[in-house]
Amino acid sequence: QGRMWAYTVGFTVLPHVGGFLGWFMNRKEIPVWYEKLKKPSWCPPQKIFPVVWTVLYTGMGYASYLIWNDLGGCNSKAVIPLGLYGAQLALNWAWPHFFFGTHNLKMALIDILCLDALAIGTVCSWYPINKVAALLLVPYLGWLAMATCLSIRLWKDNPEQKPGKSE
Repeated sequence: QGRMWAYTVGFTVLPHVGGFLGWFMNRKEIPVWYEKLKKPSWCPPQKIFPVVWTVLYTGMGYASYLIWNDLGGCNSKAVIPLGLYGAQLALNWAWPHFFFGTHNLKMALIDILCLDALAIGTVCSWYPINKVAALLLVPYLGWLAMATCLSIRLWKDNPEQKPGKSE
């Protein structure tokens, strides 16, 4: 019983680790660079992002625990469902580096498009295993849809500066 509690907490906290590290490593770029980007009128206010990601990461993490538990741990049945989850989580964690760290809006867009596909694949692979776990990812898919549209707009509306070119 005590060990299962530790697994539940571990799986639930795991997504927050990469999210926090991404924020911590790139936090100085928000006022210096991000705030100066041309953004669409429907761009969410900056203070909403940490709240939304906290809720989404918690749901994702707990859902991954449900899948892991239902499949009996890490075994051959878990390779695809947890592999897809791990791959999409890695791309989720990589996005802030591309966007804030290197200011590479094109690479951030490619990252989030691949992330979208892996997140959808994760939900599809989880649904037959645990419908609640799959449904816990639906808000994440919705937020990713908005974030993808925002990434497209930011990429289109903020052309990359060529080295040596000043405006």
